[in-house]
Amino acid sequence: MNPQQKKQEIVVVEGQCSHPPTCPLSHVPEGCTVCIKELTTTPEVSSRLREMGFGEEKHIRLVSHAASIICQVCNARLGISKQLAEQIMVQPLTGTQKKHC
Repeated sequence: MNPQQKKQEIVVVEGQCSHPPTCPLSHVPEGCTVCIKELTTTPEVSSRLREMGFGEEKHIRLVSHAASIICQVCNARLGISKQLAEQIMVQPLTGTQKKHC
């Protein structure tokens, strides 16, 4: 990969991605609550993610960046791969926007 093709690192400042307004779930710090804005996966995978609770406008909390990404979705913890988390575009929420299921 040449220097011009390097992936831009997303920085979260005061609960918001600094640029752009959304970022991949895999770039969000642990403990951050986010709102899912877009699924950029195949239609089949997007449908399955929605069935699991990872639908657009759903609020989830990133619990851990271990071998997989662990998220709190309502009252359940679900693990997904980092590759899949790259395709879930989210917007971190500020303290007043955080909601629980």
